[in-house]
Amino acid sequence: MAVKFEPKKHLAYTPPSKIVMMKDIGYSEDAGVSPVAVSQPFQLFSPEGIQQMRAEIFKPEVAENCSYSSNIAACQLRGYASKYAPFTHDAWHHPETLAIISKIAGVELVPAIDYELGHINFSVKSDQQTKEEVVTINKQKRFFDEDEGIAGCPWEDDKPIVGWHTDSYPFVCVLMLSDCTNMVGGETALRTANGEVMKVRGPQEGCAVILQGRYITHQALRALGAKERITSVTSFRPRSPFLKDDSVLTTVRPISDLSELYYDFAEYRCEIMEERLRKERKDIIARRRAQKKFDTLGHKKFLEESLAFMGHTNNEIVEDEKVIPGYIEEINYPDVAVDAAESARPAKRARVE
Repeated sequence: MAVKFEPKKHLAYTPPSKIVMMKDIGYSEDAGVSPVAVSQPFQLFSPEGIQQMRAEIFKPEVAENCSYSSNIAACQLRGYASKYAPFTHDAWHHPETLAIISKIAGVELVPAIDYELGHINFSVKSDQQTKEEVVTINKQKRFFDEDEGIAGCPWEDDKPIVGWHTDSYPFVCVLMLSDCTNMVGGETALRTANGEVMKVRGPQEGCAVILQGRYITHQALRALGAKERITSVTSFRPRSPFLKDDSVLTTVRPISDLSELYYDFAEYRCEIMEERLRKERKDIIARRRAQKKFDTLGHKKFLEESLAFMGHTNNEIVEDEKVIPGYIEEINYPDVAVDAAESARPAKRARVE
């Protein structure tokens, strides 16, 4: 019998201890759609909620029909929620979940498109690999303790789970679906405006991090000591059709069912344009009834913005035959120290407390 999402049972929200603003990492507050850059990890779902999400991603039909790999990530699940995971779908669409996400993000958000609900990244190791990592952690425990597990993973930086990138949509919520009791590392590394690297603690099971990932270059760092690290990434956009929306499909086009992705993307872009046109028409009618002079410059500005919006949409819907499956163009920042191989004692870096 299918489990129905119930917020009283499956949400276990505890506010984040800190929210880092865009200005804190050197960006202007209007660089994105909100002045918020990233949150500290916070409890979002209960253990029962996480168990149900995990049960849905391990359905045989999900692995069979929704698995993707690319040059920057070996194993991902995409586009499964609407068809195979009703609990996950309802959890991310529920008003109480959206209210939490929006409050932390500093702007009212909705899921970007259904295809991006619960994108899953896998990092799974053998028992032998896990055992060897635990031995390494114990040998270097002093270093890990001094850095509070923030910058103490000797191999994480040159083996990121997902390479340096910006996201396709304004905000993402990264949810941990694995037990991280013995995990060291696993942070999200952010590239600040001046090229430095700031690390945000990796979330524990049931916890999440909210990141304005469209406008901040970042990567997920590898962790030691845990047999698996499974994260769910759900993308969000502003609810208001009158806020800017420069979402792209760059990082998702090569790892998607293009027909389903394009249907979702085209529909919501048309919806935004529809709402903007409706408002402009109402404004024109109201101005005429008030016997005011036609706002030539204002209307031309609206038309120019509309042309830019539609042109952007057109550019993102690339012909199927021009899309190379599995190939995502990586962002290369040679001045970012986290890309370099580390010595046995990793250097300390800026981190979010």
